[in-house]
Amino acid sequence: MDVTSVDLGLLILRVGLALILFAHATQKLLGWFSGSGPEASAKLFELLGQRPGRAMVYLAATCEMAAAVSLLLGLLVPLGVAVGVGTMLVAGSSLTQLKGTFWNAAGGGEYPFFIALVIAALGFLGPGTIALDDRLSLPLDDQPLLRGTIAVAVALVAAVPPILRGRQAVRATLPTA
Repeated sequence: MDVTSVDLGLLILRVGLALILFAHATQKLLGWFSGSGPEASAKLFELLGQRPGRAMVYLAATCEMAAAVSLLLGLLVPLGVAVGVGTMLVAGSSLTQLKGTFWNAAGGGEYPFFIALVIAALGFLGPGTIALDDRLSLPLDDQPLLRGTIAVAVALVAAVPPILRGRQAVRATLPTA
């Protein structure tokens, strides 16, 4: 195996993203890393229009953890990319809709959108040679554009329904003029 600086860069990127997703999941589930735990997270998810809140907390945390493991190990990375991008798009959209702003400093979804963007880029770049996927013969290994496009398309298809449900729920709670 010839390891290049690109492979090391991809490993660093994958590990960093995996740690962030792991932290997000455990903030919700266990209250680690200054997280609020499942009860308070469920209340926030309800405000975000993600109902039922508690079930959506467990779903989001499971998705974040699955994407984290995939990226950390470099195993089935296109699937991890699809799950991670979809989850972060729902988070970013939900925060932006609730707060009425994109910017993180005002409580918007800028940060989850950025994470989604970086994970999506990884979908096109691939995991590199320091990855379990490099040992497997996976479909589309030799077609990074198609592989990345499919992963991002799956994420978008999966994210749109909860985004729309959240948007409707948030609009229903806003006062009418």
